[in-house]
Amino acid sequence: MAIVDLTMIEQAAVRLQGVAHRTPLDLSTTFSRLSGREVWLKHENLQKTGSFKLRGAYNRILTLSPEDKAKGVIAASAGNHAQGVAYGASAAGIPATIVMPEGAPLSKVSATRSYGARVVLSGISYDEAYQKAKEIQKQTGATFVHAFDDPEVIAGQGTIGLEILEEIEPEVVVAPIGGGGLVAGLATAIKGRNPRIKVIGIQAAGAPAMYLSKRAGSWQETIQVDTIADGIAVKKPGQLTFQIINDLVDEIVTVTDEEIAQAILMLLERGKTIVEGAGAVGVAALLAGKLPFSGRTVIVLSGGNIDVNMVATIINRGLSKAGRRLRFRTILVDKPGSLQKLLELIAGTRANVISITHDRTRPTLTYTQAEVILELETQDNQHIGEILAILQNNHYQVEIVS
Repeated sequence: MAIVDLTMIEQAAVRLQGVAHRTPLDLSTTFSRLSGREVWLKHENLQKTGSFKLRGAYNRILTLSPEDKAKGVIAASAGNHAQGVAYGASAAGIPATIVMPEGAPLSKVSATRSYGARVVLSGISYDEAYQKAKEIQKQTGATFVHAFDDPEVIAGQGTIGLEILEEIEPEVVVAPIGGGGLVAGLATAIKGRNPRIKVIGIQAAGAPAMYLSKRAGSWQETIQVDTIADGIAVKKPGQLTFQIINDLVDEIVTVTDEEIAQAILMLLERGKTIVEGAGAVGVAALLAGKLPFSGRTVIVLSGGNIDVNMVATIINRGLSKAGRRLRFRTILVDKPGSLQKLLELIAGTRANVISITHDRTRPTLTYTQAEVILELETQDNQHIGEILAILQNNHYQVEIVS
């Protein structure tokens, strides 16, 4: 008997009506042109709570018996699953307790509380929060809602696949893999309706447990994870999800953090779409030329809950890499007009000055010197080369600052 089947997913779709958004499925002319294939984006980043997690959590909650509903639900999470369970429980009118690590971002703690859940902060890691959740579960009898390794959670995530097939007939469907709940449900729905459609899972290279499991043909875990895609930074993937993925998912590929960051930036700049690291891995694989198979492709953007500081870091690093930012240090003679002379030279290159730092107090400077650090807005790497050549030709010793 199948762990999850098409009937379970169709039943989940009925339960989710009026609670979960039917998220947009849009043709992307930009990514289609860049990749040479027809690319559609499924915007689960626009789902309630900012990710697909609500689907599985709410479906699991609605399958509880009246007795279990009265005891409430409990989950351990520092991210999207916490908010999905909290919102789902609130929509179903039952109590929820979410255990989060003590270092969880305040924004996520506040968001989870805003959905009506009781938040317990415990431990410094997910594993410690998980152990605390299991302790509370024993005391209260609440039902533990797993983030991915639960048949009804998997079925809820699979409703994304039904929505895709109701709008278009793709040849390839791409989704991220952490614990595996999303792609397991997606593959079950897609293959249940049309076995010819290829399903590809994407993992971060720094968290490749399911990729390794698929290659080995047996469940594997990793000792550590290291990736900016925190939503899929999973050491131990699901046992149930692995069985489904091993049978139904055609291929799993990995992408680097640099490729993920580039995809986030491209989605923001060209697609006007904010997506978290986990949600961007499909586009990362597309842009890196790592997607096997060809034809009309749907990429699931699984979530949009990204920290604004991370967005700023990605933007600044991306601009620097593209040659659109230049930050350099040089030494001037400390007398009136020296800085003006440098700025007039910069103005002649048609670069825009973003910031200036002027310092005469560094111990390494002589009493007649001043250090200046300039940050410039530039056109591209060729423009940067021209600026540096002009500065050197005018006898400025330039050191590029990261």
